[in-house]
Amino acid sequence: MEAYLDNSATTRVSEAVKDIIVQTMMVDYGNPSSRHQKGVNAERYVRQARERIAATLKVKDREIYFTSGGTESNNWALIGGALANRRAGKHIITTAVEHAAVLQPLSFLKDMGFRITYLPVDEHGHISLDDLKAQLDQDTILVSTMYVNNEIGAVEPVSEIGELVKAYNEQILFHVDAIQAYGKYRIFPEKLHIDMLSVSGHKIHGPKGSGFLYIHEKAKVRPLIYGGGQQRGMRSGTENVPGCAGLGVAAMEAYTDFDRKVDSMRACKKRLMEGLSKVEGAHIISLEEEAPQIVSCSFEGVRSEVFLHALEEKGVYVSSGSACSSNKKTPVSTVLQEIHLSPQMQDSTLRFSFCDTTSFEEIDYALSCIRELYPVLKRYMRR
Repeated sequence: MEAYLDNSATTRVSEAVKDIIVQTMMVDYGNPSSRHQKGVNAERYVRQARERIAATLKVKDREIYFTSGGTESNNWALIGGALANRRAGKHIITTAVEHAAVLQPLSFLKDMGFRITYLPVDEHGHISLDDLKAQLDQDTILVSTMYVNNEIGAVEPVSEIGELVKAYNEQILFHVDAIQAYGKYRIFPEKLHIDMLSVSGHKIHGPKGSGFLYIHEKAKVRPLIYGGGQQRGMRSGTENVPGCAGLGVAAMEAYTDFDRKVDSMRACKKRLMEGLSKVEGAHIISLEEEAPQIVSCSFEGVRSEVFLHALEEKGVYVSSGSACSSNKKTPVSTVLQEIHLSPQMQDSTLRFSFCDTTSFEEIDYALSCIRELYPVLKRYMRR
């Protein structure tokens, strides 16, 4: 049997997504900027995808810009937002537990002379609103936070952050990395005071290399990519029609029968956590009431990489942290450090992540493999 429990790393594309990708690659393959019928047909797919995505967020179609994925969306929001507003100030506030796709662009901006404040988090991965309020000043131009933490599933108080930031200064841009939240939560940017929202396609059964950035029509953001003037001059380059079309279908599907899908993920999470709680030496890090798709757990005495590969041999696929960085020779999780896990627990933590098609059968099989392998691995590691 196979149990794929690494859906926060990537998901399998849905049948409908696969079908529209094939259609736009093999039949309606025109350049959307071309004026002949092939081009018109291709442009129609892009326009329809934008409409579908905008509908899920209750925003205007023209506020959706297609990108190559979450990393580009985050880079564009941060660098483009900072450069467009640097005359107003050079102070940016974020959290200490952001994804590298946020931390690295901010490091770049720091080298350019911007001042970056990293808010600490508590043992569950949450920032303090009082800390945020204390750091806001007249030089602040941008606040950026993730909605759902990709490693432990912590949910930041996005609504309260937005209210606080805008009450202090309406001109401050508020960016949210929603890559692990979109499709798991109903997100309405205007209600939440969000100016920019980053999303990745392959986290929601869409194609890899697809994503979008929502930019409020009044937000000042500079383009990062110049050239042919596509997407209203904000993101040049021939649109990835199969990626856009597939992402549009994935977005529509994510919010169809939404409550049932989220309930299904929550049920899987509860079942796994109940099973892990009975395993001696297993320490669950994630909170049950937070993100429905992520469970982080530390297994005392066994290195995560060793356990990951042992489970892999049984057909159980999990992660030892963020898949975007866990292939390094010595992966160090900033998130686990910031929530003050001991070095031993940091080195023995696995992430299990679900999607709406994850079954109880997969959860039970994974638990049976954990119960079988864990005692053996612990004895081996003690030698």
